[in-house]
Amino acid sequence: MCGRYSLASKLNNLQARFDFEARDLVYRPRYNVAPTQDVLTVISDGRNRAGFIRWGLVPFWVKDPRIGSRMINARAETVADKPAFRQALRKRRCLVLADGFYEWKKEGGAKVPMYIASKSREPFGMAGLWETWKAPSGEPLHSCAVITTTANSLMQPIHNRMPVILPREAEAGWLDPGIDDPAALTRLLVPCPAAELEAYPVSTLVNSPRNDAPECLLPAG
Repeated sequence: MCGRYSLASKLNNLQARFDFEARDLVYRPRYNVAPTQDVLTVISDGRNRAGFIRWGLVPFWVKDPRIGSRMINARAETVADKPAFRQALRKRRCLVLADGFYEWKKEGGAKVPMYIASKSREPFGMAGLWETWKAPSGEPLHSCAVITTTANSLMQPIHNRMPVILPREAEAGWLDPGIDDPAALTRLLVPCPAAELEAYPVSTLVNSPRNDAPECLLPAG
């Protein structure tokens, strides 16, 4: 799964990398992003637009939005079939921006937090889906899920799942609202090359989402 990540890059670097409009966007670096928090995403309606939506997808047809806390991830293998995700796959896709993510590695009876990032330290886009749910009052709630896939060789000793990190050349197609073929879209949902990533243990500070500081990214010890 993907349940915690970072986005500490500068806003101007993100705008240059993902070519988005961000009028009135209030942004600050994040070092320990957690489910149910608002996360920075990019969608496209012909132009890339960035904004914050809640992490934890709430399907438009549910009655209770609290279900979103259990729907932070969608599995690549079943995303085209699951009722909660299949329509969003066709019509409402996004990039969830990150520059690293955390996973917990089992070592004996302990779980060691690991930080995984690109060797270049460049930000990347995780494949995501978004939805809009409306409260009885009519107030909209925009939410998203991160798609996960099987682990690559770097991740396998750490965890059996990882987020889908889209290659740069696939991002435009993923965001293109004119593409709605599930088969073509799911072909993009594969593990990124292990050689592009590195991983190292970090402090147990990241165990609590209350800790959101640069120290979360430092190598343990």
